[in-house]
Amino acid sequence: MCGITGIIAFNESAKNDFTKLNAALETLSKRGPDSKGTYTHNNIAFAHSRLAIIDVSDAASQPFTDASGRYTIVFNGEIYNFKEFKNELLQKKISFRSHSDTEVLLYLFITEGVSCFEKLNGEFAFAIYDKIEECTTIVRDRYGIKPLFYYQDADKFIFGSELKALLAFGIPKEIDEISLQLYLHLNYIPAPDSIFKNVKKMEAGSFIQIKNKSIHQKKYYEIPYSEILSDHLNYNDSKKKFSDLLHQSVEMRMIADVPLGSFLSGGIDSSVITAIAAKHTKNLHTFSIGFKDEPLFDETAYAEMLSKLHKTNHTVFSLSNEALFSDLYSMLDYMDEPFADSSALAVYILSKNTRKYVKVALSGDGADELFGGYNKHAAELKARTFGKQKVLANSLLPVLKVLPKSRNSKMGNKIRQMNKFLEGINLSEKERYWRWAGFTNEHHKNIFLKNEKNKSEFDARKKDILKDISPDFNSVLYTDVNLVLQNDMLVKVDRMSMANSLEIRSPFMDHHIVDFAFSLPPQFKIDGNIRKKILKETFKNDLPDEILKRSKQGFEVPLLKWFQTDLKAMITDDLLSEKFILEQGIFSPEEIKKLKTELFSNNPNDSVARIWALIVFQYWYKKTMI
Repeated sequence: MCGITGIIAFNESAKNDFTKLNAALETLSKRGPDSKGTYTHNNIAFAHSRLAIIDVSDAASQPFTDASGRYTIVFNGEIYNFKEFKNELLQKKISFRSHSDTEVLLYLFITEGVSCFEKLNGEFAFAIYDKIEECTTIVRDRYGIKPLFYYQDADKFIFGSELKALLAFGIPKEIDEISLQLYLHLNYIPAPDSIFKNVKKMEAGSFIQIKNKSIHQKKYYEIPYSEILSDHLNYNDSKKKFSDLLHQSVEMRMIADVPLGSFLSGGIDSSVITAIAAKHTKNLHTFSIGFKDEPLFDETAYAEMLSKLHKTNHTVFSLSNEALFSDLYSMLDYMDEPFADSSALAVYILSKNTRKYVKVALSGDGADELFGGYNKHAAELKARTFGKQKVLANSLLPVLKVLPKSRNSKMGNKIRQMNKFLEGINLSEKERYWRWAGFTNEHHKNIFLKNEKNKSEFDARKKDILKDISPDFNSVLYTDVNLVLQNDMLVKVDRMSMANSLEIRSPFMDHHIVDFAFSLPPQFKIDGNIRKKILKETFKNDLPDEILKRSKQGFEVPLLKWFQTDLKAMITDDLLSEKFILEQGIFSPEEIKKLKTELFSNNPNDSVARIWALIVFQYWYKKTMI
């Protein structure tokens, strides 16, 4: 992958900002440490930071201009079916000077225009400039796997792979209070909004065209989701099709001119991807991360089991809590927008260590959202059919409320989950989704803020997020793909891998597989207590029974331990100190004090997650706003 940035000036004065292009490019150096390049013409300036994966020669360096000199591209990502297009273009007598997918992509656009976007199989964000028409076209992949931020005002349009590139141009920094409220609930900020009022994330599956001062955005892809499905679908036929599609996707994503490996957590998703990849190459290198001090979350035994079965060259990075903590500040420093999924630390460390061996790694991201793999999916199915048992369940709620809850122990986490489930069954489908997608209820989200503002705008954004939730269970998965996958899981993997100059490829995110997943009835995916049913049953012969039958295991960073030791001073004397809270004027000192009291009590509940979200925001605030 790479980093891209650029500016389109609408007047002469805005061209003064071209002098900041190199500074913006430098912020993206970890996304592309292999080479850097810039291109300027009239009112536009592009820059590219390269992580060389396909055709690592200088011939494929960017910005890349076609033979006529008319079109120039800066491209972040991979086009996995580029060889197919190259053969078609060769028949049209087009000559190539590189072996890269970048050049193929540029000529495909030159010959077919915007209609070519829907043909692309890959993950990408790119900008193409036509200097005769003086038109810039900016495109993002179907699911937002690759990031693209932009800022516009009356004078200019600025874009970049990360927010830090835009900040290097000196854009105004005004916090979007609605985004902050959403962040406090979800632990991330959903697209198309960002933490800043005038900065947007480009919508997935869309393109923007800019000519003169005219800016038009259009969607070229939507997930083909419908509540009306064919009742003639055959389960065994669907398994066969799924197997064919995933094998094709994995094989396609193994094209690289640099060393490639696979993440192997020991869970279903990465195990399936690894099993398939091992059939397409000898001595596949696999990587997993272990936690010496957290046996509850250590899955390395299962990863090693899968590795032995498929004869991979397996490496385990076994870490102590001290080793985990040593990378905490590096991770926080790289984040240029508040993002409080604490498992990002594990992805950061796994990427950092994997990069010592390979430049590209396969991952299992996307399967949970597509095929119903989360605890909340089983809970939602149960909630929809709870019926008369609801009366008995409600009688247990007062008892559960007083029992100690914590994510850091098996029993405490079980009580926490039961409490959250019983709270949810009394809500509507949309409100239950919202409650289970977040880490606070509406009350907690609001009390942290000194002054809640623009409630109507918050409600409008929330309504838009939940608009597709319906009695059809696929609507939950559809919303998860658009909300959780796009804004949490894919962001986590992109930022943490790119912070370590490692490219991640996710075969489940092939659009043929996503489209296939939403053609299936819910019972093919989740049936009673069986989650990801079609995934498990399609690939059961490739997996040990121990992996097939085990429950889903997430990873929780030992935050509570750190809050009580290494990070305690940060909470009490720095980022959440009463002095700083008062000076900052964003949060309620009284409510922050109550939250800290709960954190250090015998019943921390979800205060750990809330404190972490606040710490991440405060750390970002001091780094960015002061």
